[in-house]
Amino acid sequence: MSKPVVVAVVVTYNRRELLETTLAGIAAGTQVPDAVVVVDNASTDGTADFLRSYAGPVPTDVVTLNTNVGGAGGFVVGMERAVLDHGAHHVWIMDDDTEPQPGALREALEVSEGYARQTGETPAFIASRVVWTDGRDHPMNRMRPRIGAAESARVAATRVGATQIRSASFVSVLVHAEEIRRHGLPIADYFIWNDDLEFTARVSRRGVALTTDASVANHHTKVFGDAGADPGPRFYYEVRNKLWVYTRSNALAPWEKILFTGASLRNWTRTIASSSNRKVLVAGFLKGLRDSYRPPRSNEKVLEGIYALRDVTGPQK
Repeated sequence: MSKPVVVAVVVTYNRRELLETTLAGIAAGTQVPDAVVVVDNASTDGTADFLRSYAGPVPTDVVTLNTNVGGAGGFVVGMERAVLDHGAHHVWIMDDDTEPQPGALREALEVSEGYARQTGETPAFIASRVVWTDGRDHPMNRMRPRIGAAESARVAATRVGATQIRSASFVSVLVHAEEIRRHGLPIADYFIWNDDLEFTARVSRRGVALTTDASVANHHTKVFGDAGADPGPRFYYEVRNKLWVYTRSNALAPWEKILFTGASLRNWTRTIASSSNRKVLVAGFLKGLRDSYRPPRSNEKVLEGIYALRDVTGPQK
């Protein structure tokens, strides 16, 4: 069999120094991807100049957008390009504050291939273990376990050093490109937050998703905490987008929507109650609740005049 093509996708916005760390981490891997797609979300901090002169060891495809369409829009563009322009069999997704450790890609690929050999089914995605700068598991990147996974699937995962999960964040996730062709791209209108929840839950609803501790990535956030750690005005996106997942997406089964909605309401209440800026969070909650009543716009509409999006669904060329 021919070696599978792996394309990394990195989305960046005004974090030049962190982006350099991300690209260095990719290049230092014991296995490197065949190409890297970097989507620059109209950065204003010199990122564009850095990328124009960047000459790393991995072929790099830089897409500079004229408007910041958030992480969600950036991943839509990058994943489309990886599949259609680079013929990816696997798309390795990460934000610009991700630093993959040397074995991150190789270990994820070995788990994917090992599971496929055992079961005949290639996992929808493999998520790395995500740690903070001091090596602790990062609470922002906790993965939802798959409830009710078949015993045979759990055993197969254990044999390759992995665990069954239901969703993951876009911090070193290796996605099988056929899942992108089958289920489509993330939803650009999410802008930031929960676009990764919706996408990974959508592709894994009837597929297999795994995480392995052997593949590790550092997540260089400013603080050690989850999305409830002082979100400020961004709380609006947390509320609106999760409500979109629960009411507008087929990513979750009905019973999962009930379970996850209850958990979100509990977490939002706790976040607001513990905040020193409750007025901002309450305003964000109410605005997010209001705006969740309209569905997200199509990716083509969000990217109109910014990027000519193509259809990734259909058989592989």
